[in-house]
Amino acid sequence: MATSFDYWNDCVDVQDMEAMWQEPEVSTEWLDAGETKGNKVHLSRDPDGEPYLTQTEMKAVADIIVRRHFDSQIQPDMICAIAELASDRQPLSTRWYDKKTKETALGIMQILPKTAEWLLRDLGYQAYEVEGDPDILYRPFVSVYFGAAYIKWLSKFEEEERSEEFVVRAYNGGTAKATHKSTLQYWKRYLAVKESLPSRRFVDEGPSVNNAAHSSTAQAAPATQNTNAPSSEKTGVDYIYWDSKSSPEEMQEMWSRSEVAKEWTKSGEKRGKVRFSHDKDRKPYLSRVEMKAVAEIILSKHFSTRGVKPSVLCALAEMVSMRFVNGVGPRIGLMGIDYSTAFWLYMELGYRAYRVDSAGDLTKPFVSMYFGAAYLAWLSEYEGRERTPQFVVPAYLSGPKNVNHQETGPLWLKFEQALSNYEDMKRDPGNCTIL
Repeated sequence: MATSFDYWNDCVDVQDMEAMWQEPEVSTEWLDAGETKGNKVHLSRDPDGEPYLTQTEMKAVADIIVRRHFDSQIQPDMICAIAELASDRQPLSTRWYDKKTKETALGIMQILPKTAEWLLRDLGYQAYEVEGDPDILYRPFVSVYFGAAYIKWLSKFEEEERSEEFVVRAYNGGTAKATHKSTLQYWKRYLAVKESLPSRRFVDEGPSVNNAAHSSTAQAAPATQNTNAPSSEKTGVDYIYWDSKSSPEEMQEMWSRSEVAKEWTKSGEKRGKVRFSHDKDRKPYLSRVEMKAVAEIILSKHFSTRGVKPSVLCALAEMVSMRFVNGVGPRIGLMGIDYSTAFWLYMELGYRAYRVDSAGDLTKPFVSMYFGAAYLAWLSEYEGRERTPQFVVPAYLSGPKNVNHQETGPLWLKFEQALSNYEDMKRDPGNCTIL
């Protein structure tokens, strides 16, 4: 496949690019990620380096296409859920192969070129010229347009008003299998995905977990909790509380740890109303004592057989978020795990101890730590091979496709420095057995 996209501008025309900027959620997401109008906008990348649309972008494309070409007669959420199942929202996806015609389905909606040509030629869907140029189906707006056209045709198959279940199952297996047991599981997965769609309740944060230590605007959180923090009654500051972002069981486990209880008691905290520490800009953060406690609790409860050290997760959090509860820049939460990655870990890999209904859930320390540990566990066996820490750490920070196998890069050196805050590196010089 010769087609490749680095930027949104590579796969949409000027009109569609302007329409995307006009979507408030998209413009907010792009500006928060450092994109600027008038310049090229980067496509997000998944852990394997493949470009994909965030859920915010996917919803916007579906909305625009449905408004522009289908008089809002198709549910955008149906398009988004099918795209999630068909391609993981990857515009360059080529997952499905038709053994009879020897054709490969293309793009976000996994449309066969012959299907797109039939929709254009016989049903009059001529907004995009696909005949003689099948690679145009890699373009998000084109793929969604023909996917929506096919959905509309299925909804009136044989001039009957068809149910959503019929349409979805027929989209997956063809009209002959719309009621066959072979497509039932697909329908169930579709319902689960559709139910979990954010419906614009939040702004998706992008695919990779990057190094927040590169940020020039972020100021590192202090190493310990602010033991002299005055009360909100005296300062007028609205403090963020641990209890608002943790379950009662999690709070009990935190209080049961002597180091945490000592730190909280010393700073005047009381059960049921424990403040996060806040920096001078009123941003909440975890002390290192709190950070290590959260890591230990998550690992002991959910990853006891994986052999991951709490200090490793803590060091990664230092680099990714500087221990700020809400993350740094576009990287959300302590561990910098974005919603789409957490959703993938939840749906595809079965990490379901915590449910994530929105990106806001990932600002909860235990939730972020859980999915950070899950992502680290996946990377440790990336592509079915046991991976070294020198691979896993840079892969966590920059994506597995961006790891240089020939040299120890600056990310590893920064990690070792962060790790020294949590364990004595001098005890075992040269030993890299951290996972």
